[in-house]
Amino acid sequence: MKLAAFFLLPAAAFSFAPAGRVVINSVGSPIVSSPAFAVSSPKSRYHVPMASPRSALKMSSEAADNSGEKSLGTKIFEAYTKTANVATTLFPLWTVLFTAIALKKPSTFDFFTTEYFTAALAALMLSMGITLTPADFVAVASEPSSVLMQFSLCYGMMPVLALALGKAFGLDAGLLAGMVLVGSINGGQASNLCTYIAKGNVALSVLMTTATTVGAIIMTPFLCKSILGAVVPVDAKGIAMSTIQVVLAPIAIGMTANKFFPKLVKAILPFAPVVGVVSTCLLVASAVAQVAEPILNAGIGLQIPVLLLHLLGGIVGYWLPKITGFGEVKSRTMAIETSMKSSAFGFLLAKLHFGDYVARVPSAVSVVWMALTGSMLAVVWRYIPVKEGEE
Repeated sequence: MKLAAFFLLPAAAFSFAPAGRVVINSVGSPIVSSPAFAVSSPKSRYHVPMASPRSALKMSSEAADNSGEKSLGTKIFEAYTKTANVATTLFPLWTVLFTAIALKKPSTFDFFTTEYFTAALAALMLSMGITLTPADFVAVASEPSSVLMQFSLCYGMMPVLALALGKAFGLDAGLLAGMVLVGSINGGQASNLCTYIAKGNVALSVLMTTATTVGAIIMTPFLCKSILGAVVPVDAKGIAMSTIQVVLAPIAIGMTANKFFPKLVKAILPFAPVVGVVSTCLLVASAVAQVAEPILNAGIGLQIPVLLLHLLGGIVGYWLPKITGFGEVKSRTMAIETSMKSSAFGFLLAKLHFGDYVARVPSAVSVVWMALTGSMLAVVWRYIPVKEGEE
């Protein structure tokens, strides 16, 4: 029963993360899709117009207006949409609240065991997979420079920055290993939402997240073994297998569902953002609750380097592309992608494959600072308009 529940949970959690939709072009073929709550830059190569749920609501409203009055179902859906938009926009606040509860009373999240944690992460990857089609990867191949730049930042600059910060702040071997792991993992799915808020290129964000996620199968174990092999025991083979199970398989399943069951995917999407926020908060709270005491004991000596990892990563991730010729929108997108790591996945890898217990603590701390840093960057950029010609 326990095994059956494990495999059923990803299906039940199908919409656990902000997800997207299939968009059909003028000749009827699928093109790049993006999260249901997001739109990309008007002049973006990967521009995806807003559709469900807003356009669906608009069409239903127009139909109701033509009949003289909105139907009860339209009114309910309109109220839900407004509430969902507010709840999704405030997800950094929910992250802080869940974190506070986890630190104050860790036992609150005892129910969220490793099996459910793993399944929830797989569901996050699955929700990204249902937004993608093979055409997305063709689009990357046609203009790979942005993706290659961000991939280099993710797996080149960030691991080195994590190692440097860990040594600069005198972290012990276990905590240093955890810091390097955070710097060596793929981009997080919440970056797609923050890219939308920052008026970046959402479709490109999804493609970058996918590239680093698939790349994690090789890069994460390689970096951990290369940098940490002499510091702590690292199960590189185990990390690779977990990455395939939690990352590659759900993405493949999601893409298959997108292709063969588009009606099912479309029906789920309007409810995905809110469920995604709840899922993310549970992942954050669970990770924090499991190492609440070490987090509190580590104090400011661990909080500052983890915060700086995400903050400096975002700053370098913006200015390096900017000075090398990339436009404002792409630079913002790369900054958020670089800053926001998949910390929950890092926590799972540390828990399963690192010999030292404290190696998982930086990932738990990173879960919080990653969300808050990405949100801060997004909100600041939201109120700084992109000048014409700098797209």
